[in-house]
Amino acid sequence: MSDNDRMAATTRTPDLRLEDRQPPMGLRERKKLKTRIAIRRATYRLIAEQGYEATTVEQIAEAAEVSPSTVFRYFPAKEDIVLTDEYDPAMLQVLRSRPADEPPLESLRFIMTCALRMFLENEHDELIQRTRLMVEVPAIRARMTETMTDTAQMLVHALAERTGRAPDDVALRVFTAAVLGALREVTVYWGERGFQDDLIELVDGALDTLKGGLEL
Repeated sequence: MSDNDRMAATTRTPDLRLEDRQPPMGLRERKKLKTRIAIRRATYRLIAEQGYEATTVEQIAEAAEVSPSTVFRYFPAKEDIVLTDEYDPAMLQVLRSRPADEPPLESLRFIMTCALRMFLENEHDELIQRTRLMVEVPAIRARMTETMTDTAQMLVHALAERTGRAPDDVALRVFTAAVLGALREVTVYWGERGFQDDLIELVDGALDTLKGGLEL
């Protein structure tokens, strides 16, 4: 994506923070969110202290002051606590608000960089820890591949609405899977290199590769 293209995208749409685009929540939803966050923070704290394998769901539940059954109700697997976040609804809302004539790749580029910027600014340590675990723990990397299927389905339906294609359109599914695959590989690459690179620039470059192909 050229500097002119990025500038045009920025000027056509104001700076958006995913926190500001979260759908309104009632009391019950806010309580659920508070519980999810408490479980996730307890998990990261325990993992930092004793490692991933040594951290049990029972320990997480005790640290978060909930029951083990509550942990499993919110997160079906321990890996899900590390991998999930609360921003999918906001990302979907931002995607649907993008200009109608914007190419799908640029729309996804916008929401992905918005999300990454938010994580780097507000949840930097958790992002580092999550990425390190993705690199070091095979079970987390495997589970990430599974959970990305759910994210892909969400994005496919939103892009189908924007493009007029059917939700089961194979080209749309391949395109979305390729973008998410690029995000996964860039994130792992960033972690393998000790987090020394600019993650947003890496993602931007990966999407440019998808757009223009691999130059020989």
